[in-house]
Amino acid sequence: MGKHGKRVITLLLAGCLIAVAVPHAVDLDQLYAASGTSDISTNTDLRETLLTAMSQRTEELVFTYKGNVKGLKKQLQSSIDEAMTSDPYIQYTVKSYAFNYKGSNVSAEVHVKLAYRETKEQTDYVNRKVTNVLKEIIMPGMTNHEKVKAIHDWIVLNLSYDTSLQKYTAYDGLVTGSTVCQGYSLLAYRMLEQVGIDNRIVEGTAGDQLHAWNLVKLDGKWYHMDTTWDDPTPDRKGKVSHSYYLLSDDEMARDHVWTAKGKYPAASAPYREALQTLVKAGGSKVTAYQKLYHALEYTLYDESDAVSGHSALKTKVQSVLKDGGTSLTFRYKGTETGLVEDLQDLYQLGMKSISYYVSNMQDTVDLRVKITWTM
Repeated sequence: MGKHGKRVITLLLAGCLIAVAVPHAVDLDQLYAASGTSDISTNTDLRETLLTAMSQRTEELVFTYKGNVKGLKKQLQSSIDEAMTSDPYIQYTVKSYAFNYKGSNVSAEVHVKLAYRETKEQTDYVNRKVTNVLKEIIMPGMTNHEKVKAIHDWIVLNLSYDTSLQKYTAYDGLVTGSTVCQGYSLLAYRMLEQVGIDNRIVEGTAGDQLHAWNLVKLDGKWYHMDTTWDDPTPDRKGKVSHSYYLLSDDEMARDHVWTAKGKYPAASAPYREALQTLVKAGGSKVTAYQKLYHALEYTLYDESDAVSGHSALKTKVQSVLKDGGTSLTFRYKGTETGLVEDLQDLYQLGMKSISYYVSNMQDTVDLRVKITWTM
């Protein structure tokens, strides 16, 4: 490949696109110099110069490198990689890059050309919009646990999946209302980052297709969060799922696979266990943790609250009806045939129609059931 290299590739991720980099040759004549040069002599200077250029969405960068030119190609490649991976938002916003250089054994003029999926003006818009949204959804005194859920729910409620597979960025999602998984992950990354919550963007596969989502750090522990898969497709206004909200590695691995697992922090325990611990510990925020525990339907893991028979089910439904509710999720001990028989008994309460969704209750032999009805 000589003293020049290029990286340009687009990968299809579970119906979403994500830009990464692989080497590919480019002719020196294809690049032209930008005005102005500066001298660089250390690896740190090189990496910081490249990161600054990417942050400003600079398209053409020219500088003089002074040092051992023999190893410059590898050094440039390494510095570009380090600059990109130091900021995930930049990493997945850079669409392509190319570089070449020429000179003597101790000095070389370096040309770097960059292309982006999002302009600086568009990224500035994302930052302003995120700041304004966070002012609306993050209340004083909120715990980090509450902040993560508020951010997750806002993204799911305000974005829809781009089935045309043409929109890749957080800017696309905020301006047009739709984007692919890369855009979901970038927006989640930026919103979490702005409230001081450490997170990563994960590359992998889901449903046998390439995909991306986030890893989120809470109280020193990591959890998977997939806002794309928690957003129903086709989009249903006002509907938020938490099926892929703060999952452990084991939970996520049921239908997600992440590449190069060693480069991602381990998510070793279910989030519900962390919430249980916080609730038991009490304290001034115990009410907030209890509310989260119920909102995420973790009470279903309490076997003593499981429904067995039509009488227990009717009691639960009547409690919901008193508050004007039209749906109920519960853990059911029995078969689906028995469930249908018990649901029939609910028509005595004056319901006109009843719909139900059933799945296996994780780590149990019971059923997870959601019913909705009209009166």
